[in-house]
Amino acid sequence: MWLNDVCVIDSTLDNYRQSLLNACPNYIVIDGLFDEVKLDEVISVLQQPQDWHPQKHTYSALYVDSAEWQNTSQCQRFVQRDVWQSAVSSPNPAQEFLSFLRGDEFLSVLSRIFDVKLTDMNVAKPEINTNYFRLGTTDFVEQHADDSPGREVCMLLYLNKDWCEKAGGELGFRGTADSQAITISPLFNRCVLFNPASAGSEHWVEKLHSTDTDQYRYNVTSWYWQE
Repeated sequence: MWLNDVCVIDSTLDNYRQSLLNACPNYIVIDGLFDEVKLDEVISVLQQPQDWHPQKHTYSALYVDSAEWQNTSQCQRFVQRDVWQSAVSSPNPAQEFLSFLRGDEFLSVLSRIFDVKLTDMNVAKPEINTNYFRLGTTDFVEQHADDSPGREVCMLLYLNKDWCEKAGGELGFRGTADSQAITISPLFNRCVLFNPASAGSEHWVEKLHSTDTDQYRYNVTSWYWQE
């Protein structure tokens, strides 16, 4: 229901696997992986402003409160963005999609691409490892690594319809000394999968160029662990 079948046939998954292994860092970009009609339903839910709350990380501590954030130097602040926390208890398309991304069907697809068995069995709170985020014109995600022990896969899915190439917000990979940095535009229904432990996988997000304070860059971020 959520996946486009043509993107997950055996031959296509094998091609993804080869592309992943040949790239440095180990990453692939898949456009059109999910059903666009279903993603439109997700976007309509995400437009509710009351469900977004500030999230801030520093290099020394994650999930800091406002007081700790103010006492942290600018050079130690690496994330300022909004995280989606819906207060609605009844199921909606956005919540259903998050559940799908942690379900057996999608875990099987990722396991095939990365050639590793993925699971939520050893993750204390799997629900916090798959969620929606948005960046505004004053927000930022500076260079950092996602290579927590046992974490095998990071998925980024962009939900920005009619995104202008000049708007900024590109994902950047550092790459290695023998390669140039890589930038990827956050286009609608574009999925980026990468191994956070691979060389050069340190990444960041370019600032938004718009002066429109009501413009946001939306994405889903999801992390997965080896069984």
